[in-house]
Amino acid sequence: MDELTDLVVAERRPEATGVVSLTLRRPDGAALPAWEPGAHIDLVLGEGLERQYSLCGGDASSWRIAVLREPAGRGGSAYVHDELTPGRHIRARGPRNHFRLEAAPAYRFVAGGIGITPILPMLAAADAPWTLSYGGRSRSSMAFTGELTARYPAERVRFQEGPLDLPPLLAGLRPGELVYACGPESLLAAVEALVPAGSLRTERFTPVAAPAGYGDESFEVELARSGRTLTVPAGRSILTTLRDAGVDVLYSCAEGTCGTCETDVLAGEVDHRDGVLTAQERAGNETLMVCVSRAARGGRLTLDL
Repeated sequence: MDELTDLVVAERRPEATGVVSLTLRRPDGAALPAWEPGAHIDLVLGEGLERQYSLCGGDASSWRIAVLREPAGRGGSAYVHDELTPGRHIRARGPRNHFRLEAAPAYRFVAGGIGITPILPMLAAADAPWTLSYGGRSRSSMAFTGELTARYPAERVRFQEGPLDLPPLLAGLRPGELVYACGPESLLAAVEALVPAGSLRTERFTPVAAPAGYGDESFEVELARSGRTLTVPAGRSILTTLRDAGVDVLYSCAEGTCGTCETDVLAGEVDHRDGVLTAQERAGNETLMVCVSRAARGGRLTLDL
């Protein structure tokens, strides 16, 4: 199980309409676990309330996150906005990273709204030419525009109120050039329609929609370490079946978006339904997210559990 880190809110700042950033430190000021651009932490906000937030800055002894208040959310963003004031103590897991900045000859970054958070540190770390296209409902709702404007030349950063005009922004990709995109599902779907899967890296905030009939079949899961075999019924997840059987497995979102429950696959073909793994990782069939993925065609999986 991931170790919990005790933290205190050292600073809180408004970054845009409905967005606040928090700088988190250990109470004693000691160093925090190292992280790379694209990483996120899981904040334990209360009993049964755990949420993932991308790291968008910090140093050896601090982490910075930014959180958009979601009026129709499930309570996490409201808790952050209403309760996490300077001096407040909180715990976190991680960091973990499923959105790593890979080496490439060039990059095109695409952000929608709060999707700027994992991309912000990538801009500072990228050691190849890049451009950023950043869209939002209005300029006032877009976090870190002042920071971006002060740090980077105008020809590298494009701000757009309303939907981004993606076709010209993503045209003419060079061999090896990578597109990194984060934002609402409508934006990611539009980017996916324009960019070959091998050139695209995305991070999602919402679950991937399952096709009709998904989950209608039962299948078996063998737990290699214990030798147990469990039947996952139709309409139930591997995660739920494991927990019902008393198997301890770390999880958080239970929607296939955070990567917390990633588990090694030793045998069997997976029907991947997460929003975390790349197309190449899915084809490799080495891991799955037990909260949403299943055995392909009702087969059998052997997991490293």
